[in-house]
Amino acid sequence: MNQRDRQILQIALPSIVSNITVPLLGMIDVAIVGHMGSPVYIGAVAVGSMIFNLVYWLFGFLRMGSSGLTAQALGRRNLTEVTRLLVRSVAIAFGIALLMIILQVPLKWLMFWLIGPTPDVAPFASTYYNIVIWGAPASLALFSLMGWYIGMQNTRIPMVISIMQNVVNILASLTLVYGFGMKIEGVALGTVIAQYAGLLMAVGLLARYYSRLFRHFRKDRLFENIRYFFAVNRDIFLRTLCLVAVNLFFTSAGARQGAVILSVNTVLIQLYLFFSYFMDGFAYAGEALGGKAYGAHNGVAFRETLRRLWMWMLIVTSVYTLLYIVGGHWIVALLTDEPQVIVTSREYLWWAWLIPAAGCVAFIWDGIFIGLTATRGMLVSSFFSALVFFAVYLLSEDALGNHGLWLAQIIYLAMRGILQTIWYRQKFNKSMG
Repeated sequence: MNQRDRQILQIALPSIVSNITVPLLGMIDVAIVGHMGSPVYIGAVAVGSMIFNLVYWLFGFLRMGSSGLTAQALGRRNLTEVTRLLVRSVAIAFGIALLMIILQVPLKWLMFWLIGPTPDVAPFASTYYNIVIWGAPASLALFSLMGWYIGMQNTRIPMVISIMQNVVNILASLTLVYGFGMKIEGVALGTVIAQYAGLLMAVGLLARYYSRLFRHFRKDRLFENIRYFFAVNRDIFLRTLCLVAVNLFFTSAGARQGAVILSVNTVLIQLYLFFSYFMDGFAYAGEALGGKAYGAHNGVAFRETLRRLWMWMLIVTSVYTLLYIVGGHWIVALLTDEPQVIVTSREYLWWAWLIPAAGCVAFIWDGIFIGLTATRGMLVSSFFSALVFFAVYLLSEDALGNHGLWLAQIIYLAMRGILQTIWYRQKFNKSMG
């Protein structure tokens, strides 16, 4: 294993651990509300979590934009801009969070209209929302801090923060629910407490390890490059809208085919999420190492990073493909014990075998493009891939049914990687090699 591989793994492995903690936390929340004596509590947490996952996903540009810009500034050894980027991004995060809190009522109405919770679930989901919305400043500021840490080639701190947040969330929720007799309010408050605990820890570690760096901070010209900052983040935001549109349509198209098909699709799409937990780690490595090399105008280091990332992509993709072919039916059985869902899933399981190969290239390019701040390429590839997704499904829906939906999904995943490859060769191949 050469030095570049070690650098990649030093960034990728902590990110993978952080990613794995996310579904574990969701499982604990479901387990807590699952013992409250009514299924409406499970539904309320599911709806509330979906709302904030969707909203925060749209503002993921705070993390991605901070990562690429910080890595480039670090590569140029422009420590003044490195510190300005963090302050600038956190300030914008707090501004967005304040706007969310001010507009929380119309935002809740819009999200409830989109999701459509049943009348018995809606009041409890509303209670959950009314509490968790106050965690927005911590959550969005953490996006900026996490992106900055990744840009600084440090994914260990985000990993520690993620683990700590999960532990605090579990302990706080259990204490409030079982110690103080609270119901949905206890789970919601536990989430908010964990969010602010994460923010405090992120700031504390910043002071512990990077306080000297802020001697280079200059508040003059703090928003000098604000137009470029927003241009980068605008493209990421619009690209995320394309991803959200495809994901929501995939779910709704499955729902129109009945509860069994919806359940099958929900279970099988988890295989894509399991794959993404690992590939995201290598994408983060592309952001940090690729962005730093690009900022330093070091084409040799950039090409070596890209070459080694392709190697790791092939290894992870091969392992996951083999795992899904050999053990896919066992994974489905672990995720659900509904006989009809298990039987029906056998008809569609082979689509899941194609997920790693179809999606792997886009993961690597996403990381590299964020490091290069080539966000326009991310937007264009996502937009046209989404158009292809809708066209394929509409043309094949009558003849293929749910197979048409999966065909559209696989083509969509592959198309993103293909279009990004073309974009890179046209825009960066000559300059970076």
